[in-house]
Amino acid sequence: MPTYAYACTACGHRFDAVQSFSDAALTECSECGGLVRKQYGSIGVTFNGSGFYRTDSRSTSSPASSGESSGSSTSSKKSEASASPAPAGS
Repeated sequence: MPTYAYACTACGHRFDAVQSFSDAALTECSECGGLVRKQYGSIGVTFNGSGFYRTDSRSTSSPASSGESSGSSTSSKKSEASASPAPAGS
């Protein structure tokens, strides 16, 4: 359930209330009985993952990141590592 922030327009008392989406908004201050209003602030939403940033759709043009040479050297290193078994009991 969401937490809503309220502030009294008469005395300035600020408080939070945990309410359901279907609950009616509070209208009365618990301190002085004055009128309260909901306070709206920034929400805590973060967009993570691919597709949310301008740089996600750009392709890199540097030779090191797109190069075939880096891919072939990686595959040869993998084959060398799998060809020699690790010593047992070390």
